[in-house]
Amino acid sequence: GVCSAVCVEVPSETEAVQGTHMKLLCISCMKREEVTASTVVEWFYRPEGGKDEPIYEYRKTNHEFPSRFSGRLQWNGSKDMQDVSITVLNVTLNDSGIYTCNITREFEFEIHRPLFTSSRLIHLTVVEEAGEDFTSVISEIMMYILLVFLTLWLLIEMVYCYRKVSKAEEAAQENATDYLAIPSENKENCAVPVEE
Repeated sequence: GVCSAVCVEVPSETEAVQGTHMKLLCISCMKREEVTASTVVEWFYRPEGGKDEPIYEYRKTNHEFPSRFSGRLQWNGSKDMQDVSITVLNVTLNDSGIYTCNITREFEFEIHRPLFTSSRLIHLTVVEEAGEDFTSVISEIMMYILLVFLTLWLLIEMVYCYRKVSKAEEAAQENATDYLAIPSENKENCAVPVEE
């Protein structure tokens, strides 16, 4: 049997931190991977209240358009052209906006060449610092509560065991003194009669 990769269309992240690299995920699965197709990918950027500007194109080769992103875009697509993502390097606050990924495929059948188009919108927000995820904050609080609880439990167990060992030692010492001690009334009877 021949194994082939499975294609899953996953939405892109929508928040980036200033100064980091941000992969704008655009996946368009082909339903029949045994059919060859020529693929054209176009990326557009629209600032808040602005118009779509072409920023990147793949048409057998990569082409970056002159824009605010010049020198900061990197092709991240796969060879089979199902993943046609790009990465924005060194993200700035001005990179917030709407990114559009347009995919056009011309399938190469023997009889005809149907055209397939799809589009993905990514609303990107760039922030100065990464905010803490609510789930991670709750996890951290639960970890500290559990740590305090386990410490108290361990302390209680140590005190309990210490008391138990002390009582056992006292009981053993008491039994030993009872066993070794000869009561005074029995001392008189212990004299061995001397025969002359």
